[in-house]
Amino acid sequence: MVKIIDGKKISDDIYRELEAEIVPHRGQIGLAVILVGDDPASATYVRNKEKACKRLGINFKLVRLPQSVSKEEVLESISRLNNDDSISGIIVQLPLPSHIDEFEITKSVLPIKDVDGLHPENLGSLLKGKPNMVPCTPLGIIELLRREDIDIKGKKVVIVGRSNLVGKPLFHLLLSMDATVTICHSKTKDLKKETSQADILVVAVGVPGLIKKDMVKPGAVVIDVGINKVDNKLVGDVDFEGVKEIASYITPVPGGVGPMTVAMLMNNVLKAYKVRNNL
Repeated sequence: MVKIIDGKKISDDIYRELEAEIVPHRGQIGLAVILVGDDPASATYVRNKEKACKRLGINFKLVRLPQSVSKEEVLESISRLNNDDSISGIIVQLPLPSHIDEFEITKSVLPIKDVDGLHPENLGSLLKGKPNMVPCTPLGIIELLRREDIDIKGKKVVIVGRSNLVGKPLFHLLLSMDATVTICHSKTKDLKKETSQADILVVAVGVPGLIKKDMVKPGAVVIDVGINKVDNKLVGDVDFEGVKEIASYITPVPGGVGPMTVAMLMNNVLKAYKVRNNL
């Protein structure tokens, strides 16, 4: 019988734990988000972050910049926030307009305030197996597995998708936890062959229903990171109805990995505050 992993419930548990830690420091912890342009999906993600901050008593600051903004103006905004002691964490909401170099922008955020875990210094620490600030979605996936008592050590994990936000950092996290990890992508020769060997299968490519039942090993743990809109409904990268007949654990979309990403962001903001204040 498959167990559907309830990311909403687990994230609520995490919020309760964070709230207990935040209470003595309420009013002193701050998250700033820089939002460039008016992409509706980005605006939704930012609202979710603001809601989570309000729930926990974290101060929230939104810096809105027009689509036509220059790279120098974005860097200037980041510099101001880097030097603002009331701000514990900074996020530059991605994607940025094509005329702005994402790498240059993310590396200008102070590593200690980089709650998205995208600064080269933080990514380097992760690569060395000494994670500091870790991207929120991979962190959320690990936390889901941990709270469901799913052992990672020695397991064969297949990740479909090699993005800088999910696939690559997750690869290094799992490696540091003694998993045997394979990454698949659009140039992988035989995707079905790879996925059907996985004890734990993580899919993060943005292709609705890509993973079918016959591509999954019986009893596998299936983590679906995809969020796609099809006929006005949110669906994942996994054919949920088919795959749940064969998996031992599966995350739904919505309500699986999504809520965990925001919860882990709040966790990173608290962590950044604690590190800066030697707590």
